[in-house]
Amino acid sequence: MAFVMEIGEVPAATFCCDRNLFIWFVRQLNAQEVQSTAVIVMRSNATNDVIVIGAGAAGLMAAIRAAERGKRTLLIEKNQRPGVKILMSGGTRCNITQNTDDRGIVAAYGASGKFLYAALAAFGVADTVQFFEEEGVATKIEDTGKIFPVSNKASDVLGALLGRLRRSTAELALAEPVLDLQRIDSRFQVVTSTRSIASSKIILCSGGKSYPGSGTTGDGYAWAAAMGHTIVPLRPALVPMRVVAPWTADLRGITLPDVAVRVLEGESELVRRRGSLLFAHFGLSGPVVLDVSRVVSRNAIPNSLQLEIDFLPAISEPVLNDFLRNESIHSGKKLLAVVLAEHLPRRLADAVLVQAGLSADRTVAALARQDRQRLSRLCKRLRLPIAGTLGFEKAEVTAGGVALSEVSSRDMQSKIVPGLYLAGEILDLDGPIGGYNFQAAWSTGWLAGNSV
Repeated sequence: MAFVMEIGEVPAATFCCDRNLFIWFVRQLNAQEVQSTAVIVMRSNATNDVIVIGAGAAGLMAAIRAAERGKRTLLIEKNQRPGVKILMSGGTRCNITQNTDDRGIVAAYGASGKFLYAALAAFGVADTVQFFEEEGVATKIEDTGKIFPVSNKASDVLGALLGRLRRSTAELALAEPVLDLQRIDSRFQVVTSTRSIASSKIILCSGGKSYPGSGTTGDGYAWAAAMGHTIVPLRPALVPMRVVAPWTADLRGITLPDVAVRVLEGESELVRRRGSLLFAHFGLSGPVVLDVSRVVSRNAIPNSLQLEIDFLPAISEPVLNDFLRNESIHSGKKLLAVVLAEHLPRRLADAVLVQAGLSADRTVAALARQDRQRLSRLCKRLRLPIAGTLGFEKAEVTAGGVALSEVSSRDMQSKIVPGLYLAGEILDLDGPIGGYNFQAAWSTGWLAGNSV
């Protein structure tokens, strides 16, 4: 194997030599006084069978699988550490996958789900759980069906991947941004911040544009487009929402574990979900809000939409109305806010009273029928005008990307550019909250690595 030696900040001299000569040369330099600006870089110039761009969920899995099959594999990452987004995910717990079968994953993706059939057949939900448990990461299933590490540490998930990657013999290059990717004749040329490398196979796992602070700045879309791919317009998904209701800021920090929400355009329902909601200083967050956000971000006029919230989905509106009527008759001296607080957090109960035009210090005695109905309606059908989302800066996932019709679902290879494989978030493939997107990344990355 040959090595390249570059001496100086901008290499003044480049030598090609074998390993023994390289070691001898470095020892000679170390024995002498060398200017502080001198830099010595050892880099193998052996050819690679495959270069994987991006060491996120899909890229790590692709590199592992390719290297374990005996392919000389180079994994290039722009950040100083791999898997940054893995560490951030799930509140730093990493929701590995969802407790369902492979058909459940496909169904969750709707019309685009069929694209995942082959990937899930190669590496499905059960394979994912087995993979991490064999690497020492015990898993648990939560009430929502989300599967997490028992330790609640995303770092354990990343550690398992990196341990497997080391054993696979894949080479990992960190802090090396890819500046350009081109196909020249039958090979690809990858230009990084430090070198130019050729390979006959590329697996592009550069991610989307969500959480750009983690390094996912959408670089791969331009490279794919330059090689002829169609990029479906990008938009943030699984992202918090802003609402035109300043009073909700006073409720920041309140979490409701079970609410139902609908996004409405006029009186037409665009989407409906049920889950946990969090009030924040900017508006609304929590799993149920993130899950419906893609409908908002893809709408040309998001401020024409409304978010309808049912704070008590387990109680019907007539039952709630009867409860208030009975309290009015039998517990007239109680504060109305105290009565509502039997079902809602007290701060939210106070806020609902204000929105109903009722005093927060009013008793429940002689509560008029129209007041009961207004309160019941606000608890069950509160409507808030939507201002928009927090955008890619706070989005967990990117919707849009490389058109699925241009990628073979059987092996993740481009139908336009032979030798180019794509996996993970760069594809026009976004699922609901709950581990579905990670499962797609593990599966498509594994299939790509299995196919090169």
